[in-house]
Amino acid sequence: MTKYVKSWDFHGRTITVENGEIAKQAGGSILVRYNDTVVLSTATASNEAKDTDFFPLTVLYQEKMYAAGKIPGGFLRREGRASEHATLTARLIDRPIRPLFAEGFRNEVQIVNTVFSVDPDCSSEMASLFGSSLALCVSNIPFNGPVAGVIVARVDGEYVINPSVEESEKADLNLTVAGTKAAINMVEAGAKEVSEEDMLTALQIGHDAIKELCVIQEEIIADCAKEKMEVVLYEINPKVKALVDEKGAQRIREAVSIKGKLERYGKIDELIAEMEEEVAKLEWENDAEKDKMVKQAHEYSVEVEANEVRRLISEDKVRPDGRALDELRPLDSQVDLLPRVHGSALFTRGETQVLSVTTLGALSEAQIIDDLTTETEKRFMHQYNFPPFSVGEVGRMGAPGRREIGHGALGERALAQVLPSEDEFPYAIRTSAEVLESNGSSSQASICAGTMSLMAAGVPIKAMVAGVAMGLITVGDTYSILTDIQGMEDHYGDMDFKVAGTRKGITALQMDIKVTGISQEILREALAQAYKGRMEILDNMEATISAPREEVSKYAPKMDTLTIPVDKIRIVIGKGGE
Repeated sequence: MTKYVKSWDFHGRTITVENGEIAKQAGGSILVRYNDTVVLSTATASNEAKDTDFFPLTVLYQEKMYAAGKIPGGFLRREGRASEHATLTARLIDRPIRPLFAEGFRNEVQIVNTVFSVDPDCSSEMASLFGSSLALCVSNIPFNGPVAGVIVARVDGEYVINPSVEESEKADLNLTVAGTKAAINMVEAGAKEVSEEDMLTALQIGHDAIKELCVIQEEIIADCAKEKMEVVLYEINPKVKALVDEKGAQRIREAVSIKGKLERYGKIDELIAEMEEEVAKLEWENDAEKDKMVKQAHEYSVEVEANEVRRLISEDKVRPDGRALDELRPLDSQVDLLPRVHGSALFTRGETQVLSVTTLGALSEAQIIDDLTTETEKRFMHQYNFPPFSVGEVGRMGAPGRREIGHGALGERALAQVLPSEDEFPYAIRTSAEVLESNGSSSQASICAGTMSLMAAGVPIKAMVAGVAMGLITVGDTYSILTDIQGMEDHYGDMDFKVAGTRKGITALQMDIKVTGISQEILREALAQAYKGRMEILDNMEATISAPREEVSKYAPKMDTLTIPVDKIRIVIGKGGE
């Protein structure tokens, strides 16, 4: 294989791509140099499809501490479990890539990004997303890319693509956006109460830069791409479809409109189990085939359920629980539930309920950071916990998974924008979000509960923050935008668009979609509808607690600041106790 090397200028920095020399046994391998940041991205797929009802994609982002000239912390002094930053970056890469594989593709795919060298001013995260897309596109794996991402910051009123560390620290808006040439398909943002219109401007500027990166990738693909492997896409057996359509489909559709979550899910589960039994009675070649067809009966019944949810919303403009498209579920806010903690609040939205507890500590209790970023410690921590009982299930309990880490980071980003400075409030701050019930939008409920628990603890936040999750159902050229989505609408819908902010503006965004992309028109409408919902939620929260407490809890540590005039400081250097 001939080595390929080519460079491009991208907004004042140099991107160099190498192919054909390193990691040649991987399905696809790309070395990306972004100034002094160097990332190896590989993509490899299994030759045969897995017998699963989902697409088995794994995305890894490996931080090698030598990349930043560091020796890892801990007793072993070697890289171990992925840091929170590495986990969040892997999710960031996964989310825009996953929708671009064909429906029914079941071959296992593993994407590995290894950071060899890091220049803090040249994002290794965006280089990894760029490299992951290219590794897939030049490999033998069928993939409907390319896809790319950039960071957009607004510094002193000017929008900057892939800002330096210094620029990011000065920015009032930090947006990570990914997509294809045609449309945006992933968003992450933190902002200091910026308007919806300014956020839309940043999204458009980001998408323009993404198009440039996609053009670069197309040039590389034309020169380096391998022939794609032949794959068999997963399909449901026609016999199974016919039986479910005849004996169960209509009853499943009727069950979708049961308003209570547990009653609805219970009835649908009962009907699906009945369809599995009916399929098992049919004649099959052997037990292995019968087991496979029973599994397909389950899958197709779920597909019938999903199609009915989408039909109700797109055609009848009715949601499974009977709400209008822009209607919130019933709200309830409470504070001071726990007597000895520093601050507590309970926020309930329909069948989603979160208890937030705020704890204050000395600045020395800030979290120590050991990763490739320039951050060494974190004064504010928002941690999200999702036990299985919150959805009426039995499951593993232990260290937080990727989803919990991701939801915690989103809440932390939303609330951090309104916290007082260290000089104004010299405390380390931790909010713990305990999800007690969940039927969609628990991450946004954790933001609402977190705001109130901070206020109850006496943290002088600058404004109240509330969050709401928006959904989308697209059918042909028509679409319906949903406010405050529940679990079923999230699972079977096309978008999960979380918007958090104050009355003045947005503090955090997160968007994931299952379609290939969405338009500016849909984004604009979704943001406007989210603003309306956010105002209703803030009204409810303010009726419970309208301002931060003037004093911190009597159980919280008390901090006194002592200032010593410079002319009073005397330094004595001696030895022997002198």
